[in-house]
Amino acid sequence: MFYKIIRPIARFIVWLLNGHTKTVNKKNLPEGSYILVAPHRTWWEPIIFALAASPKEFSFMAKKELFRNPILRWILVHAHAFPVDRFNPGPSVIKIPVRTLKAGKLALIMFPSGTRYSSELKGGAALIAKLANVPLLPAVYQGPVTFKDFLKHKRVTVGFGEPIPIDRRLKLDEAGSEMINQQMTAAWAALDQEINPDFHYVPDEKHLEAEKAKNQLK
Repeated sequence: MFYKIIRPIARFIVWLLNGHTKTVNKKNLPEGSYILVAPHRTWWEPIIFALAASPKEFSFMAKKELFRNPILRWILVHAHAFPVDRFNPGPSVIKIPVRTLKAGKLALIMFPSGTRYSSELKGGAALIAKLANVPLLPAVYQGPVTFKDFLKHKRVTVGFGEPIPIDRRLKLDEAGSEMINQQMTAAWAALDQEINPDFHYVPDEKHLEAEKAKNQLK
């Protein structure tokens, strides 16, 4: 109920702040549950994707630190978000979304790169899709990547690609995961080309260097 109440409020706020959003290929949205996978380009993308793909409701992963505040925790839980420990994910990061998707009421939004400052794709989305027996839906966001530009009403476009089914017999070893990653990457590139071939995502250099330094310490 809370999700249905907050969605039109969020839609109005986005319209008020930007008011210039376009959706491409909405016909590709699956009927049942699925995992929307996208390259991570802004922190407000989950809201834009969820609004563009409505009336389907979505579940989200959110860092566990956000759940420490009781008011924010109540909002997140009722907005279908669940906590994830970014440093020690544990089995719940797979079990919770699989259980949610199998229930059939919600879809899930995931960013396989994990952050806006990494191009390396992880295999969690494919594994969850396989276990829940749902497809991956490639999506891209094109538009302002700074909130300042977002407020200037610069065009925002969301595009949806064709669903990618995950064969239950597929082994998600290195080769299998790489095959799925290539399919997602190709679908994102095709969507970017279709929407605006001149669009190129450039992450903030300061955060990009910080991300590289963090990865080198692992």
